[in-house]
Amino acid sequence: MDAEGPPTLCDLCLAQVCQSLSSLCSMRADGSMSLIWAPVFPQETADQLLNHMAAKEILNDTTVGIFRSCKELRLRRASIQSCPLSAEAFRLALCPHRLLELDASWVSGGLTGADIVSGLASNPECRSSLQRLSLNGLRLDWESLEANGGIHVGFSSLRGLRMLNLANTDLNDAALEDICNLPHLETLDISCSAISKLTALLECKNTLRSLIAHRQRHLDMSPAQLLFLFSQLHALKHLDFSEDHFSVDDSDGRDGDETVRQLLEGSPQVLPSLVSLDISGRKRISEAAIRSFVESRSGLVFLGLLATGVSSCDFFSTQKSLKVTGEADENQVCEALRRYRDRECFIREALVHLYSLTTDTDKPQPDVLKLVVSGMQRHPTSLHIHLVATACVFNLTTQDLAQAMPISLLSSTVTQLLNTMKNFPNHQQVQKNCLLALCSDYILQEVPFDKYLAAMLVINWLSSHEDPTLQRMAVAVISILVAKQLLAIVQQKAMVGVVDSTLKFALSALWNLTDEMPVAARNFIECRGLELYEEVLESYYTEPSIQQKVLGLLNNIAEVEELQADLMEEDILEHILSLLQDSQVDVGVRYFAGGILAHLASRPDAWTLENELRSTVLKQLHDSIMTWTHLEREMVSYRSFHPFCPLLQTCQPAGVQLWAVWAIHLVCTQNTSHYSSMLEKEGLTELLKALAAHPSTHSDIKGLSDSVLSMVEQHQIHAGAFNNQTAPQRS
Repeated sequence: MDAEGPPTLCDLCLAQVCQSLSSLCSMRADGSMSLIWAPVFPQETADQLLNHMAAKEILNDTTVGIFRSCKELRLRRASIQSCPLSAEAFRLALCPHRLLELDASWVSGGLTGADIVSGLASNPECRSSLQRLSLNGLRLDWESLEANGGIHVGFSSLRGLRMLNLANTDLNDAALEDICNLPHLETLDISCSAISKLTALLECKNTLRSLIAHRQRHLDMSPAQLLFLFSQLHALKHLDFSEDHFSVDDSDGRDGDETVRQLLEGSPQVLPSLVSLDISGRKRISEAAIRSFVESRSGLVFLGLLATGVSSCDFFSTQKSLKVTGEADENQVCEALRRYRDRECFIREALVHLYSLTTDTDKPQPDVLKLVVSGMQRHPTSLHIHLVATACVFNLTTQDLAQAMPISLLSSTVTQLLNTMKNFPNHQQVQKNCLLALCSDYILQEVPFDKYLAAMLVINWLSSHEDPTLQRMAVAVISILVAKQLLAIVQQKAMVGVVDSTLKFALSALWNLTDEMPVAARNFIECRGLELYEEVLESYYTEPSIQQKVLGLLNNIAEVEELQADLMEEDILEHILSLLQDSQVDVGVRYFAGGILAHLASRPDAWTLENELRSTVLKQLHDSIMTWTHLEREMVSYRSFHPFCPLLQTCQPAGVQLWAVWAIHLVCTQNTSHYSSMLEKEGLTELLKALAAHPSTHSDIKGLSDSVLSMVEQHQIHAGAFNNQTAPQRS
């Protein structure tokens, strides 16, 4: 059973409501939806419906209209994260509710922080009820609100606020002063903002328990001023003063680094009650200072040290209750992936170290894989993250590791890999990493995902790139993706004896997919294709176009030495032999039947059936081939003559040699220029010369070999004459 379990009944019901919104709703004059009828939802269920719609990316100005019905759908904890909403839609649908929490991080559609605050403040109940507000990634844009006739209502009007997230906003010093007048403010996130002074925090020094000030690039305070400030924040238990180390050179962030150094080395009377400290990305930190700081604060349970160079301190091995983010071991790296989900710089750093730690892993780690996928989902446009994350996915799912993972986790992993392929279509290493991870029989056959999308992405990659390694992987992935579907079509048609273009296309596709592609041929066998094809051969005995395609694929399998054992079944070989011998059967069918038998009979050590049957095969090959008439129509084409090399050895039986030479003679006759060049390039002319000159070679084979060599020679003469005619003349 899947370790994550099936979806809950509530989730299934909410999903059904989301899918059926259009039929459950009528449209208002302004284009928004209104439920035609609805019971009074349990309050928690209303929150879940809104969150579900946001997660499914169907929450917008139209659909959010259903929440104008405040009696039936009462919202308390609302998330509209990343949804495209306008200020008007937000005001009408969400502001009338008595909200306790609102997450409006990264909303689009023109909604600003000023719109949200003024809209919430317009509801007297929200002024006192709202406790948690997240505006991460928004423009506050008070100026625009005032320019449009709005009233500047500050954060301090929301008197019930305890948690406020203003990371990645245009927050300034004046707005911070307003915020610090909130009487109950406990948690404040001002990361990546435009703050220059933190002195306003002294106004809430008795309530502020958590300060998150990651990457304060505009801060203009000396280390002494910052340390004094921290010493006055009596209630502070959580401090994040980390820095993005990728975008900071030695001159930037120096005051911040010095502040951290002095904090670590200074008096234990500064922030004595600290429970967690995050200084990841900071420079000039010593192991001795870390040890001293931790020992003087017995209540410390978390320390952020990623990209500081000191996370491998031996001291941490004795601190069993202390969680650390860093790069010393897998626990530290995973802790970083958990805590820094929204910080590209730290996710990127953690993934680099995770890749090294998982290169030779031999144990399934579904929790780690989930963290990697989460990082990819949170940062869909970050090339740096996806480059390393896709390599980590391969490490964590390679060999037999995938089979021990929950199916639902693998499904979401593959879906994310496909998204990555879409987002970075021209980055060769990213595509290679994704193909490596996808190129797994278990994943491609057992895990549910959008196989059509996968096939299209891989085909698009193939059409524009010529890297042989990637081509080989791409073809392997495509062959496995479509083999089952194509075999299902063949089986469906064969059950009713239909002969139509769909059946022929399916058979041709399978034939082409397995051409010089051992992985695809093996997959065909594992999908029980041999049993199906044996039935098709028998039921379509009078259809040469069908039989040629079936036998052509079996030829591809017979060319692969390690797969020949799968064809060593007496019933199917007897049937193929009967096709070879039957003079009433089309020559094209007999040709492919002969090819299968020639390849199998060419290796006496691998022949596992009666020797008498092999002797019969060899005799019938020679006797049958000598009765074949020359074919004018092109029946087969070859990308390479490499599979013929073992058959042309002078030690091979005459029947094996004759089939190979007859095949080469056939295609050379039909396209002399192309195949003559291929024979020369791949060294087969030397094999044919050796065969023709060998005293024990049968005269029939010598005659055909000489004919082929003559065609090659004539081609070279004509090509040389043409080059001489077109070459520039010296004056």
